[in-house]
Amino acid sequence: MTRHADSPSFTPAYDARAFHRWVERQFAQDPTVTCLEVPSEMRMNGLTSRQPGYIDLRDGRARIHKSGFLQAPEPWLKHPSGLYQCAGLIEGPDGRNHPLRPPHPTGLVYERHFTDADTTVSFRSVDINGDLDMFHRWQNDPRIAYFWEEDKSRDDLRAFLSDRLSDPHSFSVIGCYDDQPVGYFEIYWAREDRLGAHYDSGPWDRGWHGLIGEVTALGRKRTSAWIRALTHYIFLDCPMTDLVVGEPRIDNKKLLRYADALAYRKIKEFDFPHKRSALMHCSRDDFFGRVAL
Repeated sequence: MTRHADSPSFTPAYDARAFHRWVERQFAQDPTVTCLEVPSEMRMNGLTSRQPGYIDLRDGRARIHKSGFLQAPEPWLKHPSGLYQCAGLIEGPDGRNHPLRPPHPTGLVYERHFTDADTTVSFRSVDINGDLDMFHRWQNDPRIAYFWEEDKSRDDLRAFLSDRLSDPHSFSVIGCYDDQPVGYFEIYWAREDRLGAHYDSGPWDRGWHGLIGEVTALGRKRTSAWIRALTHYIFLDCPMTDLVVGEPRIDNKKLLRYADALAYRKIKEFDFPHKRSALMHCSRDDFFGRVAL
């Protein structure tokens, strides 16, 4: 569906941030819109003389495809996207060679407002000293310990976080709603993870684990928002990533019920030593083609 947008009140050629906000607002007004026609006065102001890649110039018209716009890193990604490196540079487990992984970013890495949840979701890197007490409280909540099995002492959890932060294949972040910490998430490269042996893992596939530690932050709309935000961040962080994977416990029914609406498909069930899991796949095209961001 194509929408003819209202003209903005700014000169977009000179205000890229305002332009992004305007485009996002236009798409937010109607989630069914997949293509936005750029008003002619915007083209006259020079916006399309060096247009972003998501602007389609054909037949004397300029259109913005939503799936392309949402894959542009600005304004949500807060650090440079990853760059391609040859696969197979590093020896991985069981012969699964993989590319050299980039250093973990620090500070704020992603931020986006989700209108349907009336919440701004952001992710920042973990600060062990600042986050340990909160992380300890979360992991010792029986609701979380049932799935994570990390209901341990502060010293044990400090070592846990230190191990995660020193691991190049896994990046740990704190998730926030409106700048308030609510959860912990691990983003990992699947090829060198334990999951990589359970399917034909590609060099850029990525997966995640997550928990919401604050009970007041639970709820269907907000859960949908953080899953969308985390998946969005993963795809923005590395343009080579075409597949996001997961391996939740098959009895985690609350999480699995979000799968189809957020473009996650159940591929199969399989066994880890400590749990029976569902292998979930989310492709880039499927996510940006049908998930309402």
